[in-house]
Amino acid sequence: MIDYTKVHVLLADGKDRQILPMSRALKKLGCTVTTINGSRLDNGWSSRYPDHRILDRSVKKSPENLLRAIESALVTGKYDLVITTTDPTAELLSVNKARLERYAKIAVVEPGLFYTAYDKLNTMRVCMDNGIPCPKTLFGVKTPEEIISSGLGFPMILKPRKSFGSIGFRRIGSAEELVRYCRESKVDISECIVQEYIPQSDVQYEAAMFVDGENQVKTSMVFSKNRWYPTDGGSSTLNITVDRPDIVSSCSRLLQLIGWRGCADIDLIQDPRDGTAKIMEINPRASGSVKICYEAGADLTRQMIEAAFGEPVTDYRDYKKGIRLRCLLTDILWFIESESRFKAKPSWFSMKHTKDQIFSLHDPLPGITYCIQAALIYREEMAKRRRRY
Repeated sequence: MIDYTKVHVLLADGKDRQILPMSRALKKLGCTVTTINGSRLDNGWSSRYPDHRILDRSVKKSPENLLRAIESALVTGKYDLVITTTDPTAELLSVNKARLERYAKIAVVEPGLFYTAYDKLNTMRVCMDNGIPCPKTLFGVKTPEEIISSGLGFPMILKPRKSFGSIGFRRIGSAEELVRYCRESKVDISECIVQEYIPQSDVQYEAAMFVDGENQVKTSMVFSKNRWYPTDGGSSTLNITVDRPDIVSSCSRLLQLIGWRGCADIDLIQDPRDGTAKIMEINPRASGSVKICYEAGADLTRQMIEAAFGEPVTDYRDYKKGIRLRCLLTDILWFIESESRFKAKPSWFSMKHTKDQIFSLHDPLPGITYCIQAALIYREEMAKRRRRY
């Protein structure tokens, strides 16, 4: 039986929005919480829930600096578990897991399993080999000519094998555009996913999953991504928990086939041509919209602690449906840019069963600091999503 009052958790990504619901959930359990922050504007610094805050401005400059900050904290012997909420930090911790676990438990998988999930091409291969719905994907192509002769057809998608948040996503409309794009951008096709384009006129989905050490799925929560920004492919601005047994089945099967353990977030897109929800990628950490899990009844941080210390993992597969999670800041940008602003379902103006990702009367300061930080990095983030390879 775990005595949570004796568990000290280090949250490695203080800037992230996931820090807010996770630190609150950890405090409800009775844990001591510390965050690593690169700025006083970070959520992990401004939130009322962390007990301790580490400020190291150098962590914003390089992964090496973040690794140094994490290890410097761990060698003190104060911490029992490290949790990450981003792909880059998850990769960093996975690669260095053997060394770091001399000091504390690390809530990520080993590098071999990590890259099996993180590399989108590996994910597509497992799906296609096992009849799990996914976009048609090419393997082994290295030149534009090989892509054209494959018969995949246009439009098609090129995107990095390892990325997040639609960064590097490129829609190619013709053979001529493909050749020109590859020549001008000097893209290495072997480092890309080349797959059919699925029209984004239907709903997208996300599955928040947790698999225990016995390969049993303990959380399988599905939510629709009804709006996203940028509007041509980006992060969700409104999510709603839904009942989709077909998505639970396909995502559970995928994770069990690769032997996954712990949190995973799976993105899917519903193909309007056949109505099938198709897997796009695995994110090897908790969802950016993890707050919806807590609101719908799943405590992922409790599961992380249970798994880390070898305890039976609580089953949260039954969850509340119709719970909404909104990111008001980016949803305003969606409203400004989208031609469907007055046709959206549910209505953009509806607040039924809705929580915000950031803003909370119980923890108001992060709402202010998040807006300031978002304004400061807006141009840079949009440039990433529109950048050519």
